[in-house]
Amino acid sequence: MSQTDSKVLALGVLAGAAGISLAVVWYRNRQYRPNVPYPGLYLSSNADRLGESTALQMGQAEVLDRLGALIQCVSELKEEIRALKDALPQLQDNVRDQLRGRGGAEGVARKVSPFHRTTPTRRKRASGSAPGADGHSSEEAESEGGYMTALTDSEEEEQNEQRHSDEETVDELTALLDRADGLHNSNGLEKKEGLQTLLERKAEFDQKCQFLWRLARAYADAHDLTADLEEKKNFALSGKKVGEEAITVNPMCAESHQWYAIMCGLLSEYESIQNKIKNGYLFKDHLDRAIELKPEDPLSYYLLGRWCYAVAQCTWIERKIAATLFGEPPSATVQDALRHFLKAEEISRRYSKCNYVFLAKCYRDLGQKAEARKMCEAATAMSAVTKEDEEAQKELDSLLSSL
Repeated sequence: MSQTDSKVLALGVLAGAAGISLAVVWYRNRQYRPNVPYPGLYLSSNADRLGESTALQMGQAEVLDRLGALIQCVSELKEEIRALKDALPQLQDNVRDQLRGRGGAEGVARKVSPFHRTTPTRRKRASGSAPGADGHSSEEAESEGGYMTALTDSEEEEQNEQRHSDEETVDELTALLDRADGLHNSNGLEKKEGLQTLLERKAEFDQKCQFLWRLARAYADAHDLTADLEEKKNFALSGKKVGEEAITVNPMCAESHQWYAIMCGLLSEYESIQNKIKNGYLFKDHLDRAIELKPEDPLSYYLLGRWCYAVAQCTWIERKIAATLFGEPPSATVQDALRHFLKAEEISRRYSKCNYVFLAKCYRDLGQKAEARKMCEAATAMSAVTKEDEEAQKELDSLLSSL
């Protein structure tokens, strides 16, 4: 019997019981209130009243007979319902046996008590509600048909397998991301492995922004480690596409915007003047978004300082070209660049050798030679770890000689 049918049956029984109760109450009221007349009774003669009284008594007897028959039918119906409720748990087990592939005679042989309920584990998975006022947990609440509604074993197994699969996927992704971070922070040949390691798993995790922005970062590492110009351009182009994917998957991820901006900056080195300026605008817009989403990341401020310093150094002709192509050229000053470099240093003391070098450049351009020398001294005290640090050391030597 379906749940809907059982509800209809229950409502029918309740309606019948309500009708019987109303009929009995009406009969008793009439029986114990003989002096309450019917409308128009005083207008009849004595003979008429006697005839009507006899007819009323006959009608009442007929009603009693019908009520007795109806009560007997309801009693029989209750017995049938009780038998149906006792049979339903067995029906549930038989269906489960068939789902397991052990139907037929074997399923019949495995009959259980009519008071059988699902195991505590299965009840727990079927419902996690708190105990009710009667002391019984809502886990033991029965359906209208009188049997426990619970997951079949096959459904439980599918859910368990899915949960275990999801947990394994999360563990694999976490391990992969940790390895990618380790390779990015290393030097030499190990760093080159980062891109290939991530590309091998792209089909599995290409909808995870944490994976995608690391893949864009790996393209940036590959770009820096190769000397071939064509390869550099291809790495920058592929990294920019992956950065776009990362932002599409999760527009609220600061690292996705940050590394997309970096790839735009790298790609601009191999583009026409028009595309250089276009990528410059993208670089600035996405760095601003990264800072908005994650305001305590020093890398974003350092990169934004680099952008401002480069724009401040643009020639008159470059500004005119930008104005012609886009209507309004990018605008930034050395003071803007200095503010961002100082912010990076504020967030993370001794952030990088390069940051000190650019601080020295800004102070030099602003005529503050004493501050510029201090920044050069701070940069000299830091060792050159990355390739960018080595390039910064060359600029540092030139700065010291000019100061």
